[in-house]
Amino acid sequence: MRVFVTGATGFIGTAVVRELLGAGHTVLGLARSDRAAAALTAAGAAAHRGTLDDPGSLREGAAAADGVIHLAYHHDFSDQAAFANAAQLDLSAVEALGAALEGTGKPLVITSGTLMLASLAPGRTATEEDLPAPGADGPRMASENTARSLARRGVRTSVVRLAPTVHDEGDRGFVPHLIATAREKGVSAYIGDGSNHWPAVHRRDAARLFRLALESAPPGATLHGTAEQGIPFRAIAESIAHGLDLPTTTLAPDQATTHFGFLGALVPLDNPTSSTLTRKQLGWEPVHPGLLEDLGAGDYFGEGARRG
Repeated sequence: MRVFVTGATGFIGTAVVRELLGAGHTVLGLARSDRAAAALTAAGAAAHRGTLDDPGSLREGAAAADGVIHLAYHHDFSDQAAFANAAQLDLSAVEALGAALEGTGKPLVITSGTLMLASLAPGRTATEEDLPAPGADGPRMASENTARSLARRGVRTSVVRLAPTVHDEGDRGFVPHLIATAREKGVSAYIGDGSNHWPAVHRRDAARLFRLALESAPPGATLHGTAEQGIPFRAIAESIAHGLDLPTTTLAPDQATTHFGFLGALVPLDNPTSSTLTRKQLGWEPVHPGLLEDLGAGDYFGEGARRG
């Protein structure tokens, strides 16, 4: 299968490209720069020049492929307006990709996140059956609903919800920001008793899930990329403290934003998320190290642990 991949040179995207090529697929990756195009060529993929905010380039890439994996996202959390703009850009990209594939029966796999489930399934472990209401406009929710609507228009869409911690060497997500905050503040913090849960997944396990979704997920499927259902946040904070040789501390909820910055609204969330249905449906079984094992290995704490 020839697969068009957005975000193909990102932290998760590079692993997905390797997974696809290793399984015998060919890859056409979205490249917004000469450097990105060169990286794709070096990896054994082809480059399609374009950007996430250019619907025409997205439609062209999708039309030239047998299936699409949409990973790209504009990770600007500098303020509420930027956060909203990123969500709207993602929705526009899903619409453009879906328009190119409508009526073809080809697969379109889009990326979402489990953190939305803290509000959809409060006080319990969320499952793949927890869906945003029609018309919901929360981050990723509109994109999810649009993808499911495309399943009724001849596109084999599926949604992969990733854990907030997709970890491995080279991580550029939330954990490096937590480490950087602990370094800056001289303490690794959690909120209250730190018993709220964050799920996690190794990026190579996540990459395999994207491939399986592309190859065999039924139209409209919702899949959970959570190898670990929920790690107590205090355990994450303690592992970071150990890696940096710092103390831990508890903070009151009203101190979260002052201490953690843009992550202040996310750190206290309780987000236990099951992937039982995903494993049964696709035969996905994570095999790579867990988050605390990765943190214990020490790679996160060398020079440049905060990787952009």
